[in-house]
Amino acid sequence: QVQLVESGGGLVQAGGSLRLSCAASGRTFSNYHMGWFRQAPGKEREWVAAISEYGGNTYYAGSVKGRFTISRDNNKNTVYLQMNSLMPEDTAVYYCAAHRYGSYSNSAAYDYWGQGTQVTVSS
Repeated sequence: QVQLVESGGGLVQAGGSLRLSCAASGRTFSNYHMGWFRQAPGKEREWVAAISEYGGNTYYAGSVKGRFTISRDNNKNTVYLQMNSLMPEDTAVYYCAAHRYGSYSNSAAYDYWGQGTQVTVSS
């Protein structure tokens, strides 16, 4: 089992920045690829970004590329999502998730999920 706890969400004005953190406990963190997803009200969960086990590879959805940065610190068992130039359409509950196999952008490939943290961007 891997337990994931997100933090860092909040209310920010358009153009602002937030950094989300996801702390992991349980099994060896560096065994897992990590991803961030988000879900806005009335919409399906959407993949945002992913990072490989040791951080050598990162991947982004087109809607956030160039604005968001995913990173991880395996010594701290934590994955981060730095979000810059935030827009109202980034408003959603953000979830981190862990997986070992399968497509990094497919939520079905992820084995463990956090409870989510709310990000609200005002215009």
